Amino acid sequence: MAKLACRSGWRLLHKRGDLFTCPPTDALAHCISEDCRMGAGIAVLFKKTFGGVDELLAQKKQPGQCAVLRISDRFVYYLVTKKKYNQKPTYDNLRKGLVSMREHCLANGVNSISMPRIGCGLDKLKWENVSSIITEVFQDTKISSTVYTI
Repeated sequence: MAKLACRSGWRLLHKRGDLFTCPPTDALAHCISEDCRMGAGIAVLFKKTFGGVDELLAQKKQPGQCAVLRISDRFVYYLVTKKKYNQKPTYDNLRKGLVSMREHCLANGVNSISMPRIGCGLDKLKWENVSSIITEVFQDTKISSTVYTI
């Protein structure tokens, strides 16, 4: 496991393994389209595991915003990074979605988030850029982020 830490207490951890085996106290995050299609990649597993598509659609989130489901004692974050499932996200929408998620985390006492390499699978964003954005958005918080890769 690789680790990047900051003076604020924030850290970015990299871990090999199944995201869905993360601690049950961690919030989860991934990227979706505004239409909440979730028909490919890890989004299919989120849809199958947590459901809630109607609740997500009812939140009417647009690209650059973050939809949220509360599942038991855990928040599941859906970063809306594009309008339609067949489009590609922008780094700007990803950044805005992460800021939205950060604000929700701070308001709701979330200290730890687990996620895949968001935006880097089927969406084809470059991990070096995405990890820099995650660092920029979270480095001044105490919210730890763990990124899972298989």
